[in-house]
Amino acid sequence: MKVFLTHTETAFANYYGERPLAALRQHAEVVRNPTGRVLQGAALAEAAAGCDAIIADRATPGLAETFAAAPDLAAFLRCAVDIGTIDVPAASAAGVLVTRATPGFTDSVAELGMGLVIDLARGVSAGVQAARAGRAMVPAMGTQLRGATLGLVGYGRIAQRMAALARAFGMEVLANDPSPPAAAEGVAFLPLRDVLAGADFVVCLAPATPDTRDLMDAGAFAAMRRGAFFVNLARGELVDEAALAAALDSGHLGGAALDVGRAPDQMPSPALAHRPDVVATPHIGGLTRMATEHQAMDTVRQVAALAAGTLPEGAVNAEAAHRLSRLGR
Repeated sequence: MKVFLTHTETAFANYYGERPLAALRQHAEVVRNPTGRVLQGAALAEAAAGCDAIIADRATPGLAETFAAAPDLAAFLRCAVDIGTIDVPAASAAGVLVTRATPGFTDSVAELGMGLVIDLARGVSAGVQAARAGRAMVPAMGTQLRGATLGLVGYGRIAQRMAALARAFGMEVLANDPSPPAAAEGVAFLPLRDVLAGADFVVCLAPATPDTRDLMDAGAFAAMRRGAFFVNLARGELVDEAALAAALDSGHLGGAALDVGRAPDQMPSPALAHRPDVVATPHIGGLTRMATEHQAMDTVRQVAALAAGTLPEGAVNAEAAHRLSRLGR
């Protein structure tokens, strides 16, 4: 097999790495992205000409234009869980297999989430910013986590891990999820408005779907306790950013922390990130070596399966992937 790896040098260092690359080369000839930029559309097809598969980092979309212009392409492997920027119907129409990686970032994102909660509770970033700007650091009253309440909007893998960490700190935990588990020790499942009203820290971890777009809107922020804090670790489109800014402007919220937003590549939006009452991180929730290697190695296993003539785990449109027959499937 011949495989095209889309990662730029920076993306490669952060989201792939030498160990997975060496493992990948045991199963396929690998062509690296030579351009130094994110490729898409016909430009991606041109760069991957003659390749059987493309391994795409999260910034590289899978567009209909690419599938139409890449007659040799049999598989498009996303080195991430999110396939929202892949036109799966177009891939299926072209007979191209689409795969995704499994979540390897649960601990990484949950740990960052608790770090952001601590930062908001104790004003860590505010003190650091003042010192670095040459201003006097002014002590401010903080919030102790023991005895405080964490509210989780969504209760998937990351929320479950955050719940365990929060309980270790002595926090009460409330959660809302459309399909709550039958039992979760130490977690009270309540309607969304009750979670918002009862929490000192609200963490958004709901999946991004058409139904959850702008889930955190003006009404949701108004339902939160005055002085409470908001954290978004999910996706930017779940938050009405104008409503969040208004809730901060009015003083109703005590602050916010954002690892995601509506800027490109799910980065926090500059208008919010630049605020002194917002702690913003550049979409680093899953950016640890253990987490990124997990997903890179998923793509290695998928290529190995294709090279061995079997359907890889993580396939999302196997029934339509007729181009796999060119690989001897």
